[in-house]
Amino acid sequence: MAPRPLAPTRPLNVPLLAVAGAVTVANIYFPQPLLAAVAHGLDVSERTAGLIASAAQIGYALGILLLVPLADTARLRRLTSVLLALTSTALLVAAAAPDVLTLTLATLALSTTTVLPQILTPVAAVLAGPGRRGRVVGLVGLGLTLGSTLSRTVSGTVTDASGSWRVAYGVAAVATAALLLVLPRRLPERLGPSGHTSYAGLLAGLPRLLAVHRELRISALLGACVFAAFSVFWSVLAFHLAAPPLGYGPGAAGLFGLLTLPAALLSAAAGPLADRYGASAVNAGSLACTGLGLALAGLTPSSPTALVAGANLLVVGVSSCQVANQARIFGIGRAVAARVNTVFMLATFGGGALGSLAGSWLYTAYGWQAALLAAGACVAVAGPVVVAARPAVPSCVRDVTREAGGIRPRIPQGES
Repeated sequence: MAPRPLAPTRPLNVPLLAVAGAVTVANIYFPQPLLAAVAHGLDVSERTAGLIASAAQIGYALGILLLVPLADTARLRRLTSVLLALTSTALLVAAAAPDVLTLTLATLALSTTTVLPQILTPVAAVLAGPGRRGRVVGLVGLGLTLGSTLSRTVSGTVTDASGSWRVAYGVAAVATAALLLVLPRRLPERLGPSGHTSYAGLLAGLPRLLAVHRELRISALLGACVFAAFSVFWSVLAFHLAAPPLGYGPGAAGLFGLLTLPAALLSAAAGPLADRYGASAVNAGSLACTGLGLALAGLTPSSPTALVAGANLLVVGVSSCQVANQARIFGIGRAVAARVNTVFMLATFGGGALGSLAGSWLYTAYGWQAALLAAGACVAVAGPVVVAARPAVPSCVRDVTREAGGIRPRIPQGES
């Protein structure tokens, strides 16, 4: 039996998807500035309170693996409503947590269910169509960047004003619950045609997607390499700023997040550029920006101005590279859009985790330049991948063989 056509849906509301992505991704990052206050309030060490940040990252990775693939076959409105309700409930439990164990478990739960950003991005790309895919992915990605960056500032301000870290969790719960009133009804009933693939089949098919689609392999490798370099820089920046001769306090690293907002805004241009010139062209420019930013920060380690400039170049490079990578993989086909995003994001987060570990070890053992040299090596590994890739076909060129996530017979897989 032929798959049923998608039901008509309301026009794509990109600002709403960007705001929803910003609010939900903020749930991963807003607790980070609160860890000292949590340690004091629950009478635990700062190292113990740090488990909360680890739980957030672990939960998010689990959610991407276990929940995001469901978006290819589940009813999107129902899935979105359930995830928002579970996240809001977990945030309220965290706000009332009597001890650090409860708070850590609640954080693990809420970060697992707050994976809507990785569902909304493929939804936006599919609904936008080939001609606007890069532009829309870039705008939704901008929302995610702003949400992750500004959430730290907002949560710290709310905590300072209220005198309690619990209020920040309450505010996050209200903001997340508010999305229930508007978001589900603006989504299509399904992302792709309804099918009979089991949940186990969805997960078991992830490795095959990587094996079959060259575009996914290219984007996954580029995402892992570039995010590894990004994570090296940010994992050691606070230590470098605190060390002589700079000697800045712990708030300096947080300030860097605000100082890189211009770069985050600029990276939104990567989407239209990917639509017009193809993903590989944007990838090449992104790697150049990333490498230049690392070189600037590494060669002038004592200059705050150079460090800020380097951080902005790094943010432009990494954010633009991710937009281009996702524009490429969403051309594979709407029937597998959520699953290819799952594979891509797992590769990207895996690279980031390795980068954080390597950066911390290298900085402790050999210093700032050694850590940034390792980050530069990650960028260098990504270079040949872009060079060897076949020239990109702009996403505005329709490929009817990909409508169901298929591959073209006897023709090497290119890019979309």
